Amino acid sequence: MNIYRRELRANLKSLIIWSVIVALLAWIAMIKFSAFADDPEMLAVMDAMPKQIMNALEMNAFNLTTLNGFLGVLFFYYALMGAIAAGLWGSGVIAGEERNKTIEFALTLPVSRTRFLMAKSLAALTLSLIFVLVTWAATLLAMQPYQPDGEVTAFLARLMLGMAAIEIIFLAVGLLAACALKRPKRAGAVVIAIILTAFYLSMISGLDERVDFLKYLTPFKYFDAATLLHQGGVDGVYWALSAGVILLSLAGAYVAYNRRDMAI
Repeated sequence: MNIYRRELRANLKSLIIWSVIVALLAWIAMIKFSAFADDPEMLAVMDAMPKQIMNALEMNAFNLTTLNGFLGVLFFYYALMGAIAAGLWGSGVIAGEERNKTIEFALTLPVSRTRFLMAKSLAALTLSLIFVLVTWAATLLAMQPYQPDGEVTAFLARLMLGMAAIEIIFLAVGLLAACALKRPKRAGAVVIAIILTAFYLSMISGLDERVDFLKYLTPFKYFDAATLLHQGGVDGVYWALSAGVILLSLAGAYVAYNRRDMAI
């Protein structure tokens, strides 16, 4: 429990910074929405944009003059921010000990490596879930001037569930990278590269039906905002893929961490 609390305190500043950024994003986005709200002329402007861009960003799946449509596009950025934050927390809770030269002290604690890693993992998970709640609350507050109805708030709840799932996936990947790499200090850069690759794959998969199979390779497509809006949920195969990635990453992280030689 002391390890868990210590890790939360160590990452409090990071959590605050990410929370301020996402709150500002929600506020600015809702100000921008005032230019779209109930304005049919904006739809003509959107129709004039290149089809490839519209497909890549899935903007053709949303009516940006409505709150639901605008939230669908905004989720594209929420998901990316959440993935990066969670991935860095996942890798940082492990790599930080060696980077700060405190791993020797940590290993003298009367706890096994498994319990040590579990406490670290739970701290990263807590940070990630708090970030989702902050995003949720900030968005709800920012859109109050537009009097969101029950349909809008329900859609936002589904989006936040999707954001939490994406965060947990990349948190697990971050843990695996930090535990498996011989130089954990590089784990953050590796995780960001993985996240950006997955993000670009999600955009590419929407460009043409011939590359539609790429959607199975990127978690950003598992919890697609358009699907959450129009179908009200996610296909079971994506939940299965998500669970598989998380479990395999966590299992790999625990095996690698218990076998590795620490850089003291």
